[in-house]
Amino acid sequence: MASRVSIGHRLEYFAFRGGLLLLRALPERWALALGGAVGWLAGVALRIRRDVTDANLERAFPERDRRWRNRIAAASYRNLGREAVATFRYAGEPLERVRARIPEPVGHEALMAAVSVGHGAVLVTGHLGNWELGGASLAARGVRLDAVAVRQANRLFDDALVRARGRLGISVIRRGDAPRAVLQSLRAGHVVALVADQDARSAGIFVDFLGSRASTPRGPALFALRAGVPLFLGICLPDQTEPGRYRCRIEEVRVERTGNLEADVHRLTAAHAAALAACVRDHPEHYFWPHRRWRTRPPDASVEAAGPVALPLSQEPRQEPESAP
Repeated sequence: MASRVSIGHRLEYFAFRGGLLLLRALPERWALALGGAVGWLAGVALRIRRDVTDANLERAFPERDRRWRNRIAAASYRNLGREAVATFRYAGEPLERVRARIPEPVGHEALMAAVSVGHGAVLVTGHLGNWELGGASLAARGVRLDAVAVRQANRLFDDALVRARGRLGISVIRRGDAPRAVLQSLRAGHVVALVADQDARSAGIFVDFLGSRASTPRGPALFALRAGVPLFLGICLPDQTEPGRYRCRIEEVRVERTGNLEADVHRLTAAHAAALAACVRDHPEHYFWPHRRWRTRPPDASVEAAGPVALPLSQEPRQEPESAP
């Protein structure tokens, strides 16, 4: 059922549309700089969710001093604002322009080889760099890409986001439809993309992420195992030497598949979380630190000793709809 559009939602959307028109009218370099300035203002001057950001950085990098963490926090907000502008500004560009902005991702051949047999693949990413443009780089090269996404509270903004993804060549699967639609998509030979680094609450699996156990969505691993397809991690980061261009890479996350579904889901989830965490450690200034990644507490030692919490494997992970644009 469609959510009700309130007066507040309409005002938010009109403000968003006005800002977008301005950003598209500005020269590209100015527009990106303005997005970065807005992000800096939100994180440094207004300190929006800064308490969460600071706590997360201290948890992930306890060995670093406060000055370093403050610098990373400011850069993270600035990069978030810039990449939000980039996503909407670049949506709808001709395919050749997308390919020019984002050269063929490192590891692209392995993904193409996996889907060439017609069985699809699962592509996991996180809130690192520009995950939207990373997907667009694959779609621009002929990959049938379906992204699982949470519906935004503001339906007008949600519709705009779906249209932007569509112009980038990305189809959307709603999270509520995912248990059925994802398997259908994989069996049709598509690549299904999921952002899998938000707190999954009680439906998740507790695995290590940046040194602390975090409730992590089981969906990516479960879909890959049930469909018998490989799982890849994809990362897309801005090119520091040339504004407006990106460098992406894709790597397959491999674990032994024993046939014990619950154990294999846990093992594969831990592996892709560890692979993403390694990328975050290399590029912490490009990660989205304001989300409450460790909100759900892990089970106590007696429960943990018995192994991962066993939940129905048909249960789709619930994620808090707090993603960045």
